[in-house]
Amino acid sequence: MPSNPFPLSPVNSLRRELLRRSAALSLLPATIATSWAQTYPSRTLTIVNPYAAGAGVDPVARMVAQRLGERLGQAVIVENRIGASGMIGAGSVATAAADGYTLLISASNDMAINQHLYKNIKYKAERDFAPITQLVQLPMVMVVHPSVPAKTVQEFVALARAKPGSLSYGTPGNGSLQHLIGARLQSLTGIEMLHVPYKDRLMMDMLAGRINASFAGAHVMAPHVKAGNLRALFITGTQRSPVYPELPTVAELGMPGLTITQWFGAYAPAGTPAAVVSRLNREMVAIIQSPDVRKILLDQGAEPVGSSPEAFAQFLKAEISRFDELVRVSGATVEQ
Repeated sequence: MPSNPFPLSPVNSLRRELLRRSAALSLLPATIATSWAQTYPSRTLTIVNPYAAGAGVDPVARMVAQRLGERLGQAVIVENRIGASGMIGAGSVATAAADGYTLLISASNDMAINQHLYKNIKYKAERDFAPITQLVQLPMVMVVHPSVPAKTVQEFVALARAKPGSLSYGTPGNGSLQHLIGARLQSLTGIEMLHVPYKDRLMMDMLAGRINASFAGAHVMAPHVKAGNLRALFITGTQRSPVYPELPTVAELGMPGLTITQWFGAYAPAGTPAAVVSRLNREMVAIIQSPDVRKILLDQGAEPVGSSPEAFAQFLKAEISRFDELVRVSGATVEQ
C-alpha cells in the first residue's frame, strides 16, 4: 500500500484534534438540555402568586396548579408571597434558579405597570422572566350609582362636561388599572372627574352613592348590576361579555383607545431552558383551553387566552410600552 504523499505535520494533527474536540463540546449543552427536558419534572414545582389567598390571581393560579400537577405527574403547590404591590413575589421568582421548578403566575400590574410607577423596583419583566403563556384577560366594567342621571356613557360624558369636576370615580389606588382607565376616559372625551383613591371600603362607598362611578372586573360588579344597585355603562374588552351580553364594548362606542384589560400570565425565570418553557406552555395551554376550565373562566367574566411563549413575549412588550404612556397621561405617583 503506497504511503501518504502528504503526511500531516504534528501542528496540523494537533489542530485537527482540537477542532474535533471543540465540535464535540459544542454539542454538549444541547445534549444536556435535551436530557434535562426529557426527565423534567422530577420533583415538586412551586407557583408563586404575589397576592393573598383567594384574591386577585389566586383562584386562577390554584386551578392551573391542580391540573398542571395531574398532567406532569408531580405535585405543584401555590405559594402566596404578598407585599409591595406584588413586587415581593415577582422579585423572588426573578432571582430564582432557572430550572423550571419555581414559576410565577401574576397580573398585568406587576409585569407592565409597576416598573413605570416604582423607581426602586428590582426586576424588569422583559429582562428577568421567560414568558410561558398569557392565561386569561379580564375586561373591566364602568359602573355608576343609580343616583347618577346617566344610562349611557354618552349621557355620562355630557353630564361631566356640564359640571366639570363634579363627578367622582373611586379606584383601589393611584396607579391602579382602574385609575389608568379613568384617566384615559377623561383624556379621550375631554371631561374632568375627581379621582378618589381607596385602600378599602371602595365597594361600600360605591353602593352607598358616596362616589359616582368606578371600574372593576365584570364578575365583581355583576351581582350588584343585576340587583339594580349599580348601573353598567360599558365594558373594556374586545368583545361583549357573556356576563353582560347587552353591554357595548368601548370600541363599539367609538373609543377603541379605552380597550384596557387586566390579564394574568405565567412566567419562569429568565434563562430557563427553552424545552422546559415549551413543555410548560403546552400543558398550560391545554389546561386553559379545556372545556371545563373555559366554562369556569367565562362564567366569571374572564376570557381564556393560552398564547405561545413568542406571542406572549410580544404582547408583554407592547403592554409595557402602552402602560408607560397611560401612567404618564394619568400623572399617577406613588410613595416609594
